[in-house]
Amino acid sequence: MIRATHLEAIRRSLNVIMLIAVFVTCYFAKDLLLPILLGFLIALTLSPLTRGLARIGVPHWASAVVLIGAVAAAVVAVIYFASGTIVGWMDTADTMGHELQAKMSGLFRQLENVRQAGEDVASMAGADPAVQEVVVKQPTLLDSAMDVISTIGATTAVALVLAVFLLSSGNMFYIKLVQSFQTMSGKKRALTMVYDIERRVSHYLLTIALINAGLGICVGSALTLLGMPYAYIWGIAAFLLNFLPYLGAITGVAMVAALSIITFDSVGYALLAPAAYLALTTIEGNFVTPTLLGRRLELNTPAVFLTVVLWGWLWGIAGALVAVPFLVVFKVVADNVEGMQIVSNFLGAADEVHHSEEAETQTANPVTGPAAS
Repeated sequence: MIRATHLEAIRRSLNVIMLIAVFVTCYFAKDLLLPILLGFLIALTLSPLTRGLARIGVPHWASAVVLIGAVAAAVVAVIYFASGTIVGWMDTADTMGHELQAKMSGLFRQLENVRQAGEDVASMAGADPAVQEVVVKQPTLLDSAMDVISTIGATTAVALVLAVFLLSSGNMFYIKLVQSFQTMSGKKRALTMVYDIERRVSHYLLTIALINAGLGICVGSALTLLGMPYAYIWGIAAFLLNFLPYLGAITGVAMVAALSIITFDSVGYALLAPAAYLALTTIEGNFVTPTLLGRRLELNTPAVFLTVVLWGWLWGIAGALVAVPFLVVFKVVADNVEGMQIVSNFLGAADEVHHSEEAETQTANPVTGPAAS
């Protein structure tokens, strides 16, 4: 009995160590793992389309090349049309900052008083005037932006190429999975689980991508009607930011508010643009997405928030953007793998808890169940 207890303690300790090792590996191997993860997510999203085209005689490799080529063309088009405007904004960032400061002078004046009070306290502490301050020259905003763009470009290119290979393989990995099991029941169970994972995850990712595209179109159209310059840029930003739950909408509203205050003379009219952005994201989050996705893949809010925080800490903005798709994949795997039902239950939404309680009640009291009626 004592030996069994010790073995169980050792097993739990090894599990904790393995979990820590996984997070450490993810942290230091971001540049390697991120394009691989994106490639799998893109392949999962487009897999229903390739299967549908295969049913009418289109080879997997042909549909994969066409679909990924369309995605790559869309990415290039977005970069082409948006790059000039974004570079112009970066060149005039100082001027825009001064304009925003001038229009928000009252608030900035209070912040300046707080900063000045802090400097007075520091001088009263007796700072040594002989100490020389060393100023490290920071890279310019344009240099930093070019570094980020080159990294994003390389990551996107690797992800798209990997997605082409995955989609072109067709059923190869499913066949190899079936061949790995000896019994017919094991083959059938494994194949059913994998198809269920692909179906549910691809449904989620494709639906979310279409919803975000619709939101981007609505945001761009609304800001165009309000007279915002380069409104299509904010439509693209809304599409990308909406992959980031909660924080994405807040970030978009804040950015639109800042540019709107700079653009329009009336502060009251300037607030219409961020208000429209907030209204559209609210409608999308509370009505459109729940209606189109249904209740099958809903996750509870704390789990989503903690996942975004965790992956944002590990991989920055890129990690925060892929956090929810990764959590959905993990949730579907937990639903289908024996022994992970506890994890799946903790990740599920409140509706799943109510359904589970109703099922347990009907099991414990069969008289009140449907069979009694």
